[in-house]
Amino acid sequence: MTANDILALMREHLDVVLAISSALVALVSAVASRAETRRQRRLQTEHLRQTIDSASLEWGTTAIEALGRAAMFARTRHLQANDGTFVGGKTSLLISLSALVERGRMFFPNVDAEMKGAEKEGAYRGHRPPILDAIMWAYFELNAMTRDTGPTGDSSADFIDDCRRLMVSELQAHLDPRRLDKIIERYDDQSARNRREAIDRAQVLKAQLQTRRPGLVLDPAPASRPSTEKAS
Repeated sequence: MTANDILALMREHLDVVLAISSALVALVSAVASRAETRRQRRLQTEHLRQTIDSASLEWGTTAIEALGRAAMFARTRHLQANDGTFVGGKTSLLISLSALVERGRMFFPNVDAEMKGAEKEGAYRGHRPPILDAIMWAYFELNAMTRDTGPTGDSSADFIDDCRRLMVSELQAHLDPRRLDKIIERYDDQSARNRREAIDRAQVLKAQLQTRRPGLVLDPAPASRPSTEKAS
């Protein structure tokens, strides 16, 4: 069949040729549109990630500063002018640490919510992640601290510093730019080994706190929050 024969055949079936050409154009357009949609979704996801990372980093820097101030307060507690000044400074720090834990729940929700605390409000079901545990243990240590009795100021400060180090390590893992997990799944998808190590470390700090402060209630019921000032 010559080229002229092919052209003649195409002219005779022009409507078929046009239909096939239109279908091919539509297919190419659909593929290109799908690729562009995927690209836009990736950009939107990355933008969302950057926004959340920026907010969680701001929260983290505030937490680091608060824990640093708590440790310094512990080291200098005997320099407070009087008991009133000591209580005032401690109360201010306790309020800051408590607020940081609550704000931190926006970025680090409890895990295994279906396994623990079904009777609690939604945000408080499950187990706190280690990054928030670290701040809670520092809170309880500071709350139990008195001006001139019990463990020394340096000892309390060292414990709070250990809590701060755990918190910083967990925040760094959360903000690692090489991690490509979805934002809402990033913490739960943390490698099993790293997550287990963090949980174990938080439990070690908890055990140390319980040894240091016998009888301390670490997780009081929501309806009744007894004073944790049970130890010197």
